[in-house]
Amino acid sequence: MSADKRERHFNNSVWEKNWGYCRAVKVGNVIHVSGTVGQGADAAEQTRAALKTIEDALKKLGASFKDVVRTRMYLTHIERDFDVVGKIHGETFGQNPPATAMIGVSRFVDPKFVVEIEAEAIISSSKL
Repeated sequence: MSADKRERHFNNSVWEKNWGYCRAVKVGNVIHVSGTVGQGADAAEQTRAALKTIEDALKKLGASFKDVVRTRMYLTHIERDFDVVGKIHGETFGQNPPATAMIGVSRFVDPKFVVEIEAEAIISSSKL
């Protein structure tokens, strides 16, 4: 896929339609996954759900967690949730950890969300 060709993945959320964005965009061999939240009662459940949504988007565009080179984790209660979110992130990526950042934020659009995760992946040329 040439660098000027773009492939988009939508998961048909109301926010995608209303705000004009998609879950992920593939440009050449690079995939950018939008900030992703997940349903759940606490940070652990929301982290697992967000990572599942990210994994699904990557798969739709021909990638996996092994291709992820960068993540960003945003937490509204970083002092409380950093360890559990970090451990789930670590378990998810295992022996293929990406570069990452964990950032404390004051809130998200919907206050029930406490974790949001972004990801970037680069697909090796052997998989294209």
